[in-house]
Amino acid sequence: MCSANRYRSWAFVAACAALTLAHPGRSLAQGVAQAGAAASSPEARVLTDAKSVVSPMNSDARPVPIDNLYFTRNVFGAAWSPDGRDIVFTSDIAGRFNLWKVRAAGGWPVQLTQSDDAQSGAVWSPDGKWILYQQDSGGNELFDVYAIPSAGGQIVNLTNTPKVREQGSRWSPDGKTIAIVIKPESATVYNIALMDWQSRAVRRLTNETTMNRNWSIVGWSPDGKTLYANRSEISFTDADVYSIDVATGKTRNLTPHEGNVINVATSVSPDGKTLLLTSNAKGGYQNVALLDAATGRRSWMTDVKWEAGSQDFSPDGKSFTYTINADGRIDAFIADRATGKATQVAMPGGLNFFDGNPIAFSPRGDRLIVSHQSSTQPSDLWIYDVLKRDARQLTVSAISSLHATPLPQSQIVHYRTFDGKTISALMWVPFNLKRDASNPAIVLPHGGPTGQMVDYWNTDVTALVSRGYIVIAPNVRGSTGYGIDFQRANYQDLGGGDLQDEVYAARFLESTGYVDSKKIGIMGGSYGGFMTLMAIGKAPDVWAAAVALYGIIDWSTMVKFSDPVLQQYVRALLGDPDKDRAVYENTSPIKYIHSVKAPLLVLQGDNDPRVPKEEAQQVVDLLKKDGKTVEVRYYPNEGHGFVKRENQIDSINRSIEWLDRYLKNKAPVP
Repeated sequence: MCSANRYRSWAFVAACAALTLAHPGRSLAQGVAQAGAAASSPEARVLTDAKSVVSPMNSDARPVPIDNLYFTRNVFGAAWSPDGRDIVFTSDIAGRFNLWKVRAAGGWPVQLTQSDDAQSGAVWSPDGKWILYQQDSGGNELFDVYAIPSAGGQIVNLTNTPKVREQGSRWSPDGKTIAIVIKPESATVYNIALMDWQSRAVRRLTNETTMNRNWSIVGWSPDGKTLYANRSEISFTDADVYSIDVATGKTRNLTPHEGNVINVATSVSPDGKTLLLTSNAKGGYQNVALLDAATGRRSWMTDVKWEAGSQDFSPDGKSFTYTINADGRIDAFIADRATGKATQVAMPGGLNFFDGNPIAFSPRGDRLIVSHQSSTQPSDLWIYDVLKRDARQLTVSAISSLHATPLPQSQIVHYRTFDGKTISALMWVPFNLKRDASNPAIVLPHGGPTGQMVDYWNTDVTALVSRGYIVIAPNVRGSTGYGIDFQRANYQDLGGGDLQDEVYAARFLESTGYVDSKKIGIMGGSYGGFMTLMAIGKAPDVWAAAVALYGIIDWSTMVKFSDPVLQQYVRALLGDPDKDRAVYENTSPIKYIHSVKAPLLVLQGDNDPRVPKEEAQQVVDLLKKDGKTVEVRYYPNEGHGFVKRENQIDSINRSIEWLDRYLKNKAPVP
């Protein structure tokens, strides 16, 4: 249920970052510093003195024009050409997420495809003649796999199955076969299939029988006889790595274990003997290891209590990459395989991770694609020279006028919640505020709940903060990034302890001395939309206004009408709908909706397959019947999150007008 566009986990951030035109002249020396440094581990976090939060003075501060924010382009899904000369990626330069291509050395990008629907997952054929990608229809997430000549030309729909989702294409080494992940619309699991490139014939390779397990592709062995894959539990509390015999479909579990342990491979070594692994077998915290494909023996490469994540082997197999997510900020590392010694990729603070399909390394291994963004810097692609240890910016996301407006940086704060747990939160404080308890503020719950708010370029936050709103985005219990025990701390308690963590964020805002307790709003999408609805119903006196984007009101109807895979996800969080009926009732906002006091704005996509439109309709109908203040806007041809630029602009304008009306007492725009 994590949003595809707003308030999402960092994995979605990696897929939905930001682009523009090539600009090879910028260097690392021009990067910005981050506000605040992460503790050495979650246990080492120090509580933030609320009075230490300050509003910087800046005489040039002013509201950022909405167009400056939303005409800043997005870029993600980079892929090297086999000769290392070109990079293809997804961008909304033209207002829709289509495929573009640029020289790796820099230059003007060329648009390869044009469609009203979003396109992603681009990958080159081994001979460099074709590019595969996936595309859905109107945000319905029923992707087909398409092919286009790499030089441009006639597009071919390879699958053409309106009721089946196909994605994640991986070419075999000889270019004759394409591995894809498939799921019929009514299916509860994702499986792996093989497509013959010439005949287009599709053969199922896995046949999952457990309803809450899904398959994803890691990569091919060099001889093309074995496909490596991950088999994961739907709520991401358990996972294993498998080898699959391509001829017979026979599987072998390479990471057998007892209990719930996450083992996820991300890359296959060039000789096919080793897998790069992310595992939380070390005390419930994710670390990086090398996994011997023959014996299953693992060699640990990191030992941290933050979230380490493996990425790619180099083409010669002598090095590998990984990232460390420390309290919502991500750093990238290159490690020597023989010694384990790692070097941090020198980049400005924020989110730095490797971007490449199937790997971020160039074919010769001399360069890497790195994605960088922060709260004040839109996401861009950088080219990192492995030998020189230097990076140059390849794309420039922001339109020039955006740089003329000062942008407040994020800061990481820690506060104690109701039961003594420490909660981390990202916080943004506008310029030039008086510490006189008069200012409005917004609590921003993230999507998920299996997700995390991280230090990414958040256009909605920037729009709000530059207009005088203090914003806090807590990583409440249930969030990833703080160990498996914290991630599971909201099991069968959605809208319970996690809601109290949000309420205590509002209390932290008050204790800074800047915020008027009668001017606190809440705004979120997906699970954040659920949390918004739960908050205004279950804690109605805390909130003066609310904006809910594609939020859940009733888990019982969600488990009946949403995508079947997400139905399994809900079951993993709440239990069986019949046996645990009381849990479903107590964790559903519909139980508390009649207590709502805050004016509510509801924003919803017509084609949302994750949180169906009917959820929003229930909210609006019930509140209108009660005579409460509620408005709704449905967006045609949008799914779970708004990807069309005009809808993004409309939704933030409506949100700002709503919050201004009820938190700043501004008259509505006629």
